[in-house]
Amino acid sequence: MRNRLWLSVRHLHPTCFSNPSAPSVTIRSMSSFTIPLDEGKRSVSVPVNSLSNLSKEDLLRFPAFQIWLSTLQRSLQRQHHPSHEFNHNPYVLRKINVQSVDYFKGGRLGFIKLNAEVSNGNGETLPGTVFLRGGSVGMLMILQPDDVPSSNEDEKRAILTIQPRIPAGSLAFPEIPAGMIDDSGTFAGAAAKEIEEETGLTIPQGELVDMTSLALQSISEPKDGESLQRAVYPSPGGSDEFIPLFLCQKRMARKEIESLQGRLTGLRQHGEKITLKIVPLKDLWKEALRDGKTLAAWALYNGLKQDGKI
Repeated sequence: MRNRLWLSVRHLHPTCFSNPSAPSVTIRSMSSFTIPLDEGKRSVSVPVNSLSNLSKEDLLRFPAFQIWLSTLQRSLQRQHHPSHEFNHNPYVLRKINVQSVDYFKGGRLGFIKLNAEVSNGNGETLPGTVFLRGGSVGMLMILQPDDVPSSNEDEKRAILTIQPRIPAGSLAFPEIPAGMIDDSGTFAGAAAKEIEEETGLTIPQGELVDMTSLALQSISEPKDGESLQRAVYPSPGGSDEFIPLFLCQKRMARKEIESLQGRLTGLRQHGEKITLKIVPLKDLWKEALRDGKTLAAWALYNGLKQDGKI
């Protein structure tokens, strides 16, 4: 009982005691401000509770936040259409609580975790915990020996990268080459850059095929629909991350393809420890079945090929 009483009092007055055996309490400095939102016919201000190391200006400049907020706004505005299922009692973004901020080396804003309070007039809420990280790119790299006909699918090989992925608890996670885009980069440019960094192969942007955009062209989407990115969302229940998936098919000498097996690549000075693995294309889904973007890329490739798009 004495220990329980001590803990409760210490949490109420953390600066009044100095018992070294009691758990420490971290008090974060917070700041509050509002950001403007356009709700179509009127403009409103949404309150934001933020950490002191993230200013209003930095938050509004963060590309991931810009894209997320504008996408959410567009979706909320669609509720005003009589045919929308939430039209009778629309949901509203009422507050944003920034819970943590991570910076990359050099001070560039990297990730933000926030909670968006979204509710309707009856007090019904929607889950709003968001890990903001922005867009990434994924690349399906298919290599084919130049001593066989280009129509020979059996000889096609795919490149996987094997690297540590601490969030997954893995030191050898198999996946297709992928990477984040920087603040000013294009998706195709980022894809070409990641291919070179992770495989050592130089691929002109013009040789890359955006499979996600190509697939979406065959889908009839309403003009007033949600403005989602032309990409796949690997974890929409918790993260804003969207990944356009690119295809690159390259014919090379058989010995060159074989020489890639086991090659060590990646930006070692940035902690990238990548080993290349070359696998038969037909076995790609089995070799990297735990990686969602690999399965999505494999499905897109086969679907587009079946439809005669590639």
